[in-house]
Amino acid sequence: MASFPPRVNEKEIGKLLLNLVDHTEVVRDLTFAPDGSLILVSASRDKTLRVWDLKDDGNMMKVLRGHQNWVYSCAFSPDSSMLCSVGASKTVFLWNMDKYTMIRKLEGHHHDVVACDFSPDGALLATASYDTRVYIWDPYNGDILMEFGHLFPPPTPIFAGGANDRWVRSVSFSHDGLHIASLADDKMVRFWRIDEDYPVQVAPLSNGLCCAFSTDGSVLAAGTHDGSVYFWATPRQVPSLQHLCRLSIRRVMPTQEVQELPIPSKVLEFLSYRI
Repeated sequence: MASFPPRVNEKEIGKLLLNLVDHTEVVRDLTFAPDGSLILVSASRDKTLRVWDLKDDGNMMKVLRGHQNWVYSCAFSPDSSMLCSVGASKTVFLWNMDKYTMIRKLEGHHHDVVACDFSPDGALLATASYDTRVYIWDPYNGDILMEFGHLFPPPTPIFAGGANDRWVRSVSFSHDGLHIASLADDKMVRFWRIDEDYPVQVAPLSNGLCCAFSTDGSVLAAGTHDGSVYFWATPRQVPSLQHLCRLSIRRVMPTQEVQELPIPSKVLEFLSYRI
């Protein structure tokens, strides 16, 4: 196995640097730790997540076990301390990436959970499910803070757990921390605000499968089953000073520490994304 160089010169562009071989089934997703450590996590149909250190010749550091079925997607928290993984079950898994142990399981969805993404401050976790819903969780205590439904009226758990024609395929947080995009089988892409329970904008999209915001949040890209990629200009809004302060605080303070602050209850609710 070739060593992984700290810098890639022109002669090495396009050259295979590493081949990581250990999964026994299809690899469905990959995510790098945002801290620049070159730690990579892979999610597979073999029911595992594997942690690789690309600075150490691609050494496999850990196997994360807990899923009872295929793992579809995984995402790091912005500070790289936490990993979320979802798959062919109703359960959302949260992992401590310092100790490589499971923190908790989040229960609430009624069908397979297929996508996940953290907010830019790490205080919120969005998950998308075939049950027609996107949930916004507090990853520090497991509370569901918001629900974005893609079918009205909301389906019963039995209907949500079956073929309901509103499977949500993807979810992505904008880097402003205010907006979320979701793709569903009803041929629509939706843009949501975290403080509104209805879409602020919708657009047609057939066969949507995955989506991601540009770094500045001005563009949403969406990929489809038929091999196309579409782009949209996204809803823009100047964040309030209160929201910017909340982002700064929540980047460094988990929910438990926020709740211990000697400040008025309304401010605590705002910092905890409960209003």
